[in-house]
Amino acid sequence: MTDVVKTPAWARLEKLAAAPRPSARALFERDPARAARMSLEAAGLYLDYSKNRITPEIFDALLALAEAADLERVRGRMFAGEKINATERRAVLHVALRDFAMRAYHVDGEDVSKRVRAEREKMRDFTRRVHAGELTGHTGAPLDTVVNIGIGGSDLGPQMAVEALSPYWVRGRRTFFVSNVDGQHLADTLAAVDPARTLFIVASKTFATQETMTNAASARAWFLEKGGREADVAKHFVALSTNERAVRDFGIDPANMFVFWDWVGGRYSLWSAIGLSIALQVGFDNFEKLLKGAHAMDEHFRAAPPAKNMPAILALVGIWNRNFEGAAAHAVLPYDQHLHRLPAYLQQADMESNGKRARADGAPAGCATGPVIFGEPGTNGQHAFYQLIHQGTDLISADFIAPALSHAPIGDHHEKLLANFIAQQEALMIGRTEAEARAEMLAQGLAQKDVDRLAPHKVFPGGRPVNAIVMEKLTPETLGALIALYEHKIFCQGAIWGINSFDQWGVELGKTLAGRVLPELARLGEEKPAAAGHDVSTNALIDRVNRIRAAAKRERS
Repeated sequence: MTDVVKTPAWARLEKLAAAPRPSARALFERDPARAARMSLEAAGLYLDYSKNRITPEIFDALLALAEAADLERVRGRMFAGEKINATERRAVLHVALRDFAMRAYHVDGEDVSKRVRAEREKMRDFTRRVHAGELTGHTGAPLDTVVNIGIGGSDLGPQMAVEALSPYWVRGRRTFFVSNVDGQHLADTLAAVDPARTLFIVASKTFATQETMTNAASARAWFLEKGGREADVAKHFVALSTNERAVRDFGIDPANMFVFWDWVGGRYSLWSAIGLSIALQVGFDNFEKLLKGAHAMDEHFRAAPPAKNMPAILALVGIWNRNFEGAAAHAVLPYDQHLHRLPAYLQQADMESNGKRARADGAPAGCATGPVIFGEPGTNGQHAFYQLIHQGTDLISADFIAPALSHAPIGDHHEKLLANFIAQQEALMIGRTEAEARAEMLAQGLAQKDVDRLAPHKVFPGGRPVNAIVMEKLTPETLGALIALYEHKIFCQGAIWGINSFDQWGVELGKTLAGRVLPELARLGEEKPAAAGHDVSTNALIDRVNRIRAAAKRERS
């Protein structure tokens, strides 16, 4: 495979990065058409990437880098169902889950699109029957509450989408998400629900994920303690899994087991049966619109050349900022409160995908790969970490995301939100010189001594790289397009860096070691011998925790 770090395109970009360049302000002053030239629309989204310090020459070199990495061929391999997840020998076909063009998608010679459509119809029918009251709890009460038990992609994606689509919630329905093995997470949720009206969705492909199955077993025990019988478990629990034997043993009717496949990665799974909680909360028609919005972005990504391809451009701009400008962190800043879980969702999507130090062929990556992803909704973030982005010593890139129209047009709230959305980007780009700071303070009537004292603190370097993503309104369609945009951006960056964006071996070691530590931890009131077999720090932590737990008496409510 091509090591892009050793290509002429990479060398060209390094040379351009080292050469003197105009300031961000100057780039706009010299090119009045810059914003028009460095923006595009696709699938209901508008992207403006003109506030990055990228010249036409740099952009051409980035396109050459994509060509050197054979990006278009790798894109074609993904859509063709080839096993581009080489370490796990799997295809990567989440696009098949949301295809409405009736294409065939082949994996090992089988057209999996037929199975996808069949499972989608099964979800549709189940959602309809729950909403119609045909499926009820063991007392005959409607199942108007859902508790989704999962972790990682089985939690972050559905939870983010349910929160984002709250204007589309089916009236009278509630959905909760439990992921953390911390018992407090489950306890707090169970305290808020009625067992007679609650449907538990257990989301685990293998039905063996430690956190998920621990929470599921405790939820099952709670249900039985609250009056349910063993035979009633089948009315209140469904499974998103492929392990039918384990599902049966749990007490779930296999007819209520929804499947997805090994070519669906966890962090790309909300489009599959993992999205059942979304469908139950917003209705299947709106869930399908979410899929169609993603499909529209897929069609754009599939066909557009890199120079006009929104995910590819977002990826190339990110590579420029990460590898050549030195931005090790990237902020995702949605100016819509309903998108408050988007940064957390993208942390997994990006950092689990591209947080790799080895290329797909096993050789060390010769460059920095995935950045640190963080963020909060605007304007909350402005009163928290924007200070570091504006005036900190590290360069941080950012994506600003906003709908032009609000679902809650109260007074002038949305106008003020949008004013901040636009102004923060302008401030990050233009900055403020010391001469400007001095002139502003003098115009405000400050004494010269105060101007001299404050001037260094009022300087903003500017030139902070930002992208703007605007949609008309946050709808199921635009949310689907937005998620797919980031999925494909992440894919493009991994393809260019030469890493496998679809495995996650980095989570394995900690889980393995936790299995060794668990038997060494004391139950409440239990004495344990001194820990051994670990480093001295780990042994000391185990001993400290065990002493505290040995001295504690079990509290009973």
